[in-house]
Formats: sequence, structure tokens, C-alpha cells
Amino acid sequence: MTYITSRRLGVTALAVGLGMLASGCSGSSTPAASSPAAADVNPTVAAAAATGDGCTATGQKYKTFDLKGATVGFSQSEPETAAFRIAETQSIVDEAKAQGATLVKTNANSEIARQVTDIQGMINQGVQMLIVAPLNSDGLQPAFDAARAKGIPVVTIDRLVSSKPCTDYLTFIGSDFVSQGKRAADALIKATGGQGKVAILLGSSGNSVTTDRTSGFVDELKTAAGLEIVAQQTANFARTDGQTVTASLLQAHPDITAVYAENDEMGIGAETAIVAAGKAPGKDIKIVSIDGTHDAVQLLVDGNFNGVVESNPRFGPLAFKALADFGSDTAVPAKIIIEDNEYTPENATANLGKAY
Repeated sequence: MTYITSRRLGVTALAVGLGMLASGCSGSSTPAASSPAAADVNPTVAAAAATGDGCTATGQKYKTFDLKGATVGFSQSEPETAAFRIAETQSIVDEAKAQGATLVKTNANSEIARQVTDIQGMINQGVQMLIVAPLNSDGLQPAFDAARAKGIPVVTIDRLVSSKPCTDYLTFIGSDFVSQGKRAADALIKATGGQGKVAILLGSSGNSVTTDRTSGFVDELKTAAGLEIVAQQTANFARTDGQTVTASLLQAHPDITAVYAENDEMGIGAETAIVAAGKAPGKDIKIVSIDGTHDAVQLLVDGNFNGVVESNPRFGPLAFKALADFGSDTAVPAKIIIEDNEYTPENATANLGKAY
């Protein structure tokens, strides 16, 4: 079996055969293949490596189905104000239309109890399958149980949950967050020459993205003995929090020379705070973040950022591919790991148009 995603505007399809698979499922991200060159950044399609033995509809006692004409529910976890969430939702909307499916959307607005209620509500409305962007790694089990009881397969995207694939949900589609953290550390080591004092803007607590991006970064930064982490504080993946937290950290630690933000929104907030503090972002204080939004890559082009590791939010083609395969009783792996690219000072101008 081969996983293929194709852009319907003329871009060549990307495929990864399941002969690359490593067996088994785990609760943390599985390393993906090395990322392609930044010049190959694709604005719509992400290649993916798949892991796990996979599960089938008949093996899990589900009915087979056809996507065309089906009703698919999509549960978004956070307000669609940040570029990542906007691009993520649009990718699902576009692919539902391309597949001839009817899409029902909800948004939990960063409330886990509301996300459970949203999903249960869509089940009661009669959706035949679900795509869920979990708010946290825990807390959605009641919703998964309700879907399972109705024979509704669930694809999770972006954030890995602690529930069991194939049993509680079908598959996870997302990035290797540990690798993202390591690559961000490498970019910061390069930008600083391996010397300086680092502040980390942590994402929200209770999800695998924050945990993995932190561990990957911290472990890799140990390879540069001249870099010291002097502060770590949660900024909730939000631009406003990134600004206020950075302002506070700069007062407490005026010798900070580098900031690692676990998403672009926090990094952009940090850039604003650094300017307000009378320092030059990208020069006096280096900034590296993760996502690949247009605003962050523009700051890299302008010299105010020093690196952006991509986290591709365009899950639509892969999510619907997984559902289509499951519906036709083709085995679907427990994880589908996206290969993310990277924006650097050298390639940012040429690739700005590919940011989301």
C-alpha cells in the first residue's frame, strides 16, 4: 500500500510506501525521514512516513463506506485566529469538497469539555466519520467511546492523544515534534555561534506538542556547551502571551541573548517585546520558532528572526486518504508522520510565498 497526497493544481504527487514502516505504536512521536531541502517546501502537500502495523474496517468490526456523499465531522480545538489553525481548517474544508463529502465543523475555543460536547453533538447529528484536532493529549476519551459505540472512525491530527490507536481512534497524522525541537536547537546554535543565554517560550501544558518540542530542544542544546537555558515559561502558543512573558523575562534576565519559541505566534510576540525593550531582534537577541507562518517567515526575511522550522498544518489530503482507505477495508497505519521543511536566512526570501 502507498500513501499518496496530491495537490490538484498541478503539483506532482508525493508518495511513501509502507515498506518503510517500523512496527508498533507508542505515545510519543516517531522519527520521520530527514526533511527535504527548503527549496522543496510545498504549500499544499506534505509527504509522510507511516508507522505501525495498521488496522482495517473489518478487523475492527466497522462497516465499510464510501467518502463520496458521506457526512464528515471536523472538531477544531482552538479559535481560528492563528495562521496555523486557519490553514488547518481550510485544508479540511477544501479536501472534503474535493472528495464530494459534506463537512460539519465545530470549534471548541480551547475548552476540552466543549470539544467532548462538540464531538458528541456531531455524532448525534449523524456524522459517519470524524476528524479531530485534539486540544490536549488527555480528556477526549468520552468522545472517542461515543464514536466507537456508533461505529464512527476517528482520525486525529496535529496533537497526539494518549488513547489507543485502532481501538479508541483510527490513526494520528502529524509532525515529529521531538525532531522539530532538535532542529530548532540546531538553528539557534548556528545563529548564536553556540554562545549565550536562552529563554524558552513553552506552549500550552497538557499536550504532546509542548512536551516533545521542549525535550527535543533541550537535549540537542546540550551539544553546545556555551549555551545556557536561563528561563522557561508557558506562553500558551499565543502571540499576546509571548509578548507579555518575554517582556517579563527580559526584566528578570536582562542578559538573555536568544529566544526559542515553540510556535511562531509566541515568537512574533517575543519579537515585539524585544523591540519595546530597546533591543534588536535577530541581532541582540536571536529568535527561532516553529510553524512556518507567513508573518514569521517575513520577519526572517527582514532579519528579525533567525530560523523557522516548519510544522505543516495542511492535513486534509492525508486525513481523507486515511478515511478512504479504512472505508475500503485497506489497512491504515497507527501514525502518519509528516516531513516538515525549514526556513533559514538563506532560503526565506525565495520560499516566502510557500508559507501559510
